[in-house]
Amino acid sequence: MDEKKIRRINELYRKSKAEGLDEAEKAEQAALRREYILSIRASLKGQLDNIDIQEKDGSITNLGERFGKKIHGKPAN
Repeated sequence: MDEKKIRRINELYRKSKAEGLDEAEKAEQAALRREYILSIRASLKGQLDNIDIQEKDGSITNLGERFGKKIHGKPAN
């Protein structure tokens, strides 16, 4: 998500506290917030997928390879 959209999220937040938002602005705010959350989740998933852990037996397991391909607890097709 780019800085312009983040600034717009903040502008809408400040306006909602100061004077309220009309329906179009509320819809825009909701859409921008959804996009922001998806961006954060994707970033976190990317970080977690690159973590390697050392098992008790000494082997190295990449969390992305082990868990990253699963969707809702089920292996992806």
